[in-house]
Amino acid sequence: MISVQNLTHQLGQQTILNELSLTIPKGKVTALVGANGAGKSTLLSLIARLMKLQKGQILIDNMSVGETPNDALAKKLSILPQSIHMEPRLTVRELVSFGRYPHAKGRMQAADWDKVAEALKVLDLTDLADRQLDTLSGGQRQRAYVAMTYAQDTDYMLLDEPLNNMDIAASRSLMRVLRDLCEHHGRTIVIVLHDINYASAYADNVVALAEGKIDQQGTPLDVVTSAFLQRIYGTAAKVHILDNRPFVQV
Repeated sequence: MISVQNLTHQLGQQTILNELSLTIPKGKVTALVGANGAGKSTLLSLIARLMKLQKGQILIDNMSVGETPNDALAKKLSILPQSIHMEPRLTVRELVSFGRYPHAKGRMQAADWDKVAEALKVLDLTDLADRQLDTLSGGQRQRAYVAMTYAQDTDYMLLDEPLNNMDIAASRSLMRVLRDLCEHHGRTIVIVLHDINYASAYADNVVALAEGKIDQQGTPLDVVTSAFLQRIYGTAAKVHILDNRPFVQV
């Protein structure tokens, strides 16, 4: 479980998060949603300690993010940030092996390569393992980054807008993989999403942020309503229920 308590974060004079408290359940897919500037990426970065805590506390399975040594935190939690830049001539296998650094410290052993092979298999990348990144499609490259995150072998995986620049087929494929990681590989997924329909279709738990605070949290059926869309996004849209999940008519 991730527990966020009274979290406040400012950039200059602007308050990005304001006394935010939140519990993220373990073993579920939790989607962070909200309008641009709501604080989603900042929240994710603070949980992963990519940004320094200013006020408040974050606990991951009772480990304090602010006080836990880097090595210990890196074995509990992995993050795929919104922007990531890697040498384009790297092979997929080489990229995925970077996920083992917290464990191998650059000295890969057989067990580490086994984890790399597992990640390639789970993300359906085995046939692409020797391909260089600059030869991949956008969707294939994004799956390789997720495989790197998976290879870190953490209980928690944090993903910041991983569907950016992906077409519908690649997006659906990746979201199905993430559900599988949760249901069959014991991972807790926390994902920032812009498309509310992907959150509705694949998440167990939806957390809506607005102006640096939690506006609403619950199942997709609980959260995604016409009133919610008007309040958070300022748009009037119909919500239909398909297979017991909400679907926003666009």
